[in-house]
Amino acid sequence: MNEPHLLSRRHALIGFSATALGLGACATRPAPSPVNALFAGQVNDQGFMQSGYEGFVQAQKAFGLSGRYIDKVAPRKELLEAALRDLAGGAAGLVIAHGGQNNAAAQQVASEFPNVRFVVTQGNVKAANLSSYEVLQEQSAFLAGALAALTTRTGVVGHMSGIRVTPGLKGRAAFAAGVAATDPKVKLLTNFSGNQDDNALSKRIALAQMDAGADVIFTMLNAGRQGVTDACAERQTRQIGNVIDWTQRNPGVFIGSAMATVSKAVFAAARDHAEGRWQGGVLRQIGLEDPEAVRLALAPDVAAPVRAALESVRRDIAAGKVRIPEQYTGPEFTA
Repeated sequence: MNEPHLLSRRHALIGFSATALGLGACATRPAPSPVNALFAGQVNDQGFMQSGYEGFVQAQKAFGLSGRYIDKVAPRKELLEAALRDLAGGAAGLVIAHGGQNNAAAQQVASEFPNVRFVVTQGNVKAANLSSYEVLQEQSAFLAGALAALTTRTGVVGHMSGIRVTPGLKGRAAFAAGVAATDPKVKLLTNFSGNQDDNALSKRIALAQMDAGADVIFTMLNAGRQGVTDACAERQTRQIGNVIDWTQRNPGVFIGSAMATVSKAVFAAARDHAEGRWQGGVLRQIGLEDPEAVRLALAPDVAAPVRAALESVRRDIAAGKVRIPEQYTGPEFTA
């Protein structure tokens, strides 16, 4: 397989001026410096990267921001660093690195460009000119675990992801905890394949999990989700999606979707920069208190008692009564 080129695309996104937005007469603040963004994946993956990209475009339109983005960069530290250096050059005021796989690269490059602001979305790094903005997808992942445990008929459920980055690991730990808290007798099969976008690989692993008894599979994949969806359609197995509401797209396959609208993290970072409220050295978190950002979507055929049980869990999480672990220590599934 050919590896993505370092900078496969450079895209200039022309910001909307304040005048074009009808704000010219009222504008008193000078135009904010450009906001650039890195998406270490495909911005049309119908998942995590696309959601972040949509937040970037929304912020450009809303706040008259100019800037550009780079996508299709392999998630290797040296390649991410090179892309971030490219984006930090010139007149950049803020560089947003979308995804926790950028943690180490952003720390390094932020130290080289002290006059540029950096944000890692779904990250956990901080410095004088570096902050992290995080949508707490682990809260909806815990609810996804509860849904899987409540709806499995075989007593076996699956989890599938690609690369082992902090958000994915936290999401897996939360899902596992939701399963165990709801029904400790349910068996969990969990796999990180090493690739978020390979449909042939994801289908093979999904079929192997089904052969091992899984009848509900939680996927934390990007473009590679379609392989699991195809396997589920063939075997009449239910899937729980993530990031966006997959129950709206295919309710016959998707019994639920652990929504974490990560576009809100990108949008919030750009908004704070544009409005002069950005601060370095902080971790901003958005959780279930904002249902537009974090929630569990359910397919129409989810029974009323299951819905009621999930609502009780949701309230407990929002009230801080549920501790969601960040690490999983159980067995791994290999196919």
